[in-house]
Amino acid sequence: MDSREETHRPWQDTSATVGDRAAALLAAMTLTEKTAQLYGVWIGVTPAGADVAPHQHEFADDALDFDALITHGLGQLTRPFGTAPVEAAQGAKALARMQADIRAAGRHGVPALVHEECLTGFMTWGATIYPTPLAWGATFNPALVEAMARQIGTGMRQVGVHQGLAPVLDVTRDPRWGRTEETIGEDPYLVATLGTAYVRGLRDGGIVPTLKHFAGYAASAAGRNFAPVAIGPRELADDVLFPFELALRDGGADSVMHAYTEIDGLPTAADPALLTGLLRETWGFTGTVVSDYFGVSFLELLHGVAASPAAAAALALSAGVDVELPTVRCYGDPLLAAVRDGLLDESIVDRAVTRVLRQKITLGLLDPEPARTTDPAVDLDPPEARALAAAIAEESVVLLSNDGALPLSPDARIAVVGPVADDPAAMLGCYAFPSHVAHDDDGESPAMGVDIPDVLRALHTEFPQATITHARGTAVDGDDRSGFAEAVAVATAADVCVAVLGDRAGLFGRGTSGEGCDSADLRLPGAQGQLLGALLATSTPIVLVLLSGRPYALGEHAARTAAIVQTFFPGEEGGGAVAGVLSGRVNPSGSLPVGVPREPGGQPSTYLAPMLGRRTDVSAVDPTPLFPFGHGLSYTTFAWERPRLSLAETSTEGSVEVTVEVANTGDRAGSEVVQLYLHDPVAQVTRPVVRLIGYGKVALAPGERRTVGFTVHADLSSFTGRDGHRVVEPGSLELRLGRSSADVRATLALRLTGPERVVGHDRRLTSEVTYT
Repeated sequence: MDSREETHRPWQDTSATVGDRAAALLAAMTLTEKTAQLYGVWIGVTPAGADVAPHQHEFADDALDFDALITHGLGQLTRPFGTAPVEAAQGAKALARMQADIRAAGRHGVPALVHEECLTGFMTWGATIYPTPLAWGATFNPALVEAMARQIGTGMRQVGVHQGLAPVLDVTRDPRWGRTEETIGEDPYLVATLGTAYVRGLRDGGIVPTLKHFAGYAASAAGRNFAPVAIGPRELADDVLFPFELALRDGGADSVMHAYTEIDGLPTAADPALLTGLLRETWGFTGTVVSDYFGVSFLELLHGVAASPAAAAALALSAGVDVELPTVRCYGDPLLAAVRDGLLDESIVDRAVTRVLRQKITLGLLDPEPARTTDPAVDLDPPEARALAAAIAEESVVLLSNDGALPLSPDARIAVVGPVADDPAAMLGCYAFPSHVAHDDDGESPAMGVDIPDVLRALHTEFPQATITHARGTAVDGDDRSGFAEAVAVATAADVCVAVLGDRAGLFGRGTSGEGCDSADLRLPGAQGQLLGALLATSTPIVLVLLSGRPYALGEHAARTAAIVQTFFPGEEGGGAVAGVLSGRVNPSGSLPVGVPREPGGQPSTYLAPMLGRRTDVSAVDPTPLFPFGHGLSYTTFAWERPRLSLAETSTEGSVEVTVEVANTGDRAGSEVVQLYLHDPVAQVTRPVVRLIGYGKVALAPGERRTVGFTVHADLSSFTGRDGHRVVEPGSLELRLGRSSADVRATLALRLTGPERVVGHDRRLTSEVTYT
């Protein structure tokens, strides 16, 4: 009897355990049916005539026969919403029909798992576009990030999506890398805590979060995308891997995406020590590992460690890559051949299939009557989501400097100059749908899908009594200076000039920031630096507003500006957030998640550098940033009083309480970010001069004061020692309370006593923050 006529399918028995259900289905499958669960299919992979994934054109298959591919089942459907513009209702109905076809075609009635990108919101036409992750970092506010992710996940699940390819947990190493905008910042603790908040929110929304890119992707040589990574095991363990560890252990992430990296000559997709030894055997991860797009094929085509698709499949599956994305090339017939030819044992296939089936069972996809998850009437950009996008944007704006020019007078004559002032796309990162997919042929002026007020429009709304004039001056990139004269004239006739400069996000050279849009140095793109110099040569005060995907070196220009406002692609409500800060309606509370360099050349040094990475007398190059990690000004003032440490001495397995009273001593409400850093003056290996181990953001009315407290366990001082084990070392430490990594308000001495302790995955990973 055909299995489709069976009345009893044990894998549909919801009273059985997930493991038993998966084992029952695995036993009923042929080898071909098993391998069908290990790859995705991407329908319509060339939207708008341009690639949206690396080397996509090399993998295009116009002869793709979907009906034939689903005969034996299907593991995943790739981006049915995020490949081309589609209305939510239309997309939900089409996806439901496709899933019905997949169920009917296979013997066992198993639907596909559907994945989408969701880094700055559900990446589909008409969905809310939130600030980019670097802006999340500037908020120092995990609760906001978690709320955003929950809203994103809820919308995705309502239209039939199950998995989101986010968050990015790469730690910024060199901001010349085009994907810096996708990172949360240069500090592992900040990346880890905000990334884990995102994971919790997405899971609460019913979506499987996928941590990427595991691991070391942002450490590519010279900031070039896909470049090799030269990094030692200690730096890998202490800086690069920590965010993944926290997001898995405390966030409960269900999926991990391997990176394109090769570390010391070994591609991550073929590294069993990383994907199986560390991830599963040490950290206890039980979810699925998915390939970055075409990453299994790249073992053959880019890395040169496999001679054929079959060999690439055997290497990746053996290492621990369970699912080939975005579409099938290696895990189909080549994988079958690898098993039949003895290149790979079928038990390795069974291992991966079991993980995939367990995930589908957990999502309810193998239930007799799966819960209806599609809602054709769903609004993907509801008012509450826009309000949340506005809140995140407002908290992400960083006031770098201000000589008193801000807030602006409500009736001022304001000249607005710059190529991104009147461009809604300047609000968006590269993984926003318009930047990623809905671009024009020239890569500019994309169709938006949602209402996105640009800065100029927002300023007209924010300053109804002001006289506002505008000149672009130049383009985002290129060397056109024909508009300089008009821009200078407009600025000269005004009381103040707001220079709005920055990036255009895009893919593979279609922008100045984004995937494949790496920079040779950190000068402002095109002629924008020269435009700023021309504006500064006037007698008009210049307020510089940056809408960018990375920090740029401002050098001598910084001292001559009246104020500098930094934003990192602040999303659909970013224009209003910037205008609100300029008017004073919004009191800025953002803090830098990356330092702003002084000079554009060479690979910048993050604040985590050890002593030899700081300024020395034996080099003419000073890597000290112009504005350090954690820096951010306010329109009010704060006093830090009575910093205290509960104990001056504790054991290497003890903990202490750090407290400080923060008072708003100004005349308007504001928020202060209290940052806690660790300094380890003597250790068995070199250590960062300071590193973040806790932070808290406290909102205070004028005259209000609150106590911010941190519970700090000795485990937070741990590091990878000389023998490769993570240790807590006895000795003297300093706990430093600061407004930034360089602006220290109090130093508290602590001594750890007792034996050196070796600690593992069960150690304390974060400090507990309290507000009283």
